[in-house]
Amino acid sequence: MGDSHRMAGTMRRISGSVLCAAIALSSGCTLLQSVDRGLYSIVEGVTERDRITGQRSLSLQDRAAQIQEGNRAAEQFLAEAKASGKRLNADHNPAAYARIQRIFSRLHRVSHLRDEQWTPVLVGEDAWNAFTTGGTYFVVFSGLEEDLKDDAELANVIAHEMAHTVANHAFERQSHAQLGALAGSKSARRGTFQAAFTHENEAEADRVAILYCALAGYDPHAGARIWERMYRQSGNNALWVQDHPMHSERAAQAQAVAGQVAKYYAPGRLHPDFLSILQSNEIFSQASGSGVEAGSGGGALSVLEAWLNATGQREQAKAEESRQQARIKFMQSIHRKSVVQSSSAISPRRWRVTVFYGGKRPLTDLSFKLLVKRNGAAPLEITRQISGVLHPNSTFDVDFESPELDAYRTSAGNVAFIYDNARAL
Repeated sequence: MGDSHRMAGTMRRISGSVLCAAIALSSGCTLLQSVDRGLYSIVEGVTERDRITGQRSLSLQDRAAQIQEGNRAAEQFLAEAKASGKRLNADHNPAAYARIQRIFSRLHRVSHLRDEQWTPVLVGEDAWNAFTTGGTYFVVFSGLEEDLKDDAELANVIAHEMAHTVANHAFERQSHAQLGALAGSKSARRGTFQAAFTHENEAEADRVAILYCALAGYDPHAGARIWERMYRQSGNNALWVQDHPMHSERAAQAQAVAGQVAKYYAPGRLHPDFLSILQSNEIFSQASGSGVEAGSGGGALSVLEAWLNATGQREQAKAEESRQQARIKFMQSIHRKSVVQSSSAISPRRWRVTVFYGGKRPLTDLSFKLLVKRNGAAPLEITRQISGVLHPNSTFDVDFESPELDAYRTSAGNVAFIYDNARAL
């Protein structure tokens, strides 16, 4: 019996038990009513209503505690950044900080937590990064702000961080891990499962971010442009476990979601009906509670809802974990069936690798990576995509070019070639 059949059978048994409990409660059994109220109180203490979907999700802290813990972590980071000499906000760059505030303000007005006071912070650091700790601080590094000159692209990244906080990803993940450890869950201890769980949160944050951008008047297709560019520049790294969607997959999802929500987009304008759209749209619809009060079956129903949603999240993460393991196994098999026949410089900034592919299945969606060791520095990574199909038992050339590559002074022994991405036809 497959996992889906087992889960469906379990759901039917639990639903039947809940129905029996509700019938008993309606008959006026005082003891059962008291138990039901107790169940409801317990569930309320370990869950919250997801602000995006309306469904119960695990959370051992209420919003006030989330803000307190998240802000404490953010303030510690900012204090350390200042102590190390980094400048913040207008002290770093007044125009850049004003830009972030302007973009942030528009997105915040259409978010699910628009009534909270949030604080965007610009940190003068040459890193392509932004993050949130689940409280009310949102940190953007100057390297990201400077690179994303298109306001819509910067809005997409900022909205992604907003979505993480709105969906309570940081504390939800923490709650799953804590309760899983208490229950002796083997999954909770696996790094591959934890990466897959984070992967699913990242994909959800991407979807919500694109909707926020459309509602705030920023081009919803900007996210796809970012990840298509990132794929061209740095590939997919499909040979390894991923806690974020791979760049090509991220671009494809962003393009699909943008197509769904593009009808809400008016350049530079907030959508007048954004409140109702947040309740129901092409990406999600908010579920409402059962309406059954505690003491009348509401407790039993809340247990069922919390269990089903938590189980659904775990199963989704397990499915992603299995998918990644299958992808890595496939990529490893391609490497075993390929032989580098030659690897050498062909111009001052270009390197050619000739490879024999001895596999039995044709490959497409191909990208490759050249890793070049450098004294006293991180390896130089050069990515190259190739269109078309790689057929079995064939030899092919891949040329890598970079202005940072000093090809004629590079030894073949300091160069490694890997498949970055591939798909079997």
